Amino acid sequence: MPLTDSELLARLDALGIAHRTHDHAPAHTVEEAQALRGALVGGHAKNLFLKDRKGGFWLVVAEENTRVDLTALEKFLQAPRLSFGAAEAMTALLGVSPGSVTPLALANESAAPVRLVLDEGLMAFDPLHFHPLRNDRTTALPRADFLRFLEAVGHPPLMADLAGLAAARAAARAAKAD
Repeated sequence: MPLTDSELLARLDALGIAHRTHDHAPAHTVEEAQALRGALVGGHAKNLFLKDRKGGFWLVVAEENTRVDLTALEKFLQAPRLSFGAAEAMTALLGVSPGSVTPLALANESAAPVRLVLDEGLMAFDPLHFHPLRNDRTTALPRADFLRFLEAVGHPPLMADLAGLAAARAAARAAKAD
C-alpha cells in the first residue's frame, strides 16, 4: 500500500527532517501552483514521470521554469527513447495520480525501480517545495534534509544540468541550420 500524506510526514519526522506544509487549492500544473502558492520562497519543482523504450522508469525533478529537452536528456542518461509514463504505471510505482507527482513518493516501497534525475538548477534553492503525495498541499524542506531523505529511501539522485542540456541541444540545432 502506498503511503498516505500523513504517513509521509510522520516518516519525515522520524528521520528528523524539518518540514512545513501549506494547504491550498489543488494545483495540477506549474502555472496553477504559481498562482496558488503566494510568496513561498525557495525552489519549486516540476516533476516528470518518464518511461524509456526498454521499460525503465525515471522521475525527473526540475526547477519549475526549466525547459526539459527529452532528446538531450535521453543522450545524457543513455536511455532509449523517453516518453511520458502512463498514469497507471505512475499510480502503481509512485502511489500518486497525475498532478501529484513528487520525489517524496519515492518513500513508497513500490518506487524501487524508478530512477531519479535531479536538476542542478533546482538544487541552487533552499528550501525546496514539493507536493506531499497530494496536490492540494506544498511541503517545504531544507535542501540538505531533502538529500538526506533521498538517501534514507534508497534513491540517490543522478544530478543533471537540465537547462544546460536543453541549451546545448538548441545551439547544436541552430548551428546545423546555418
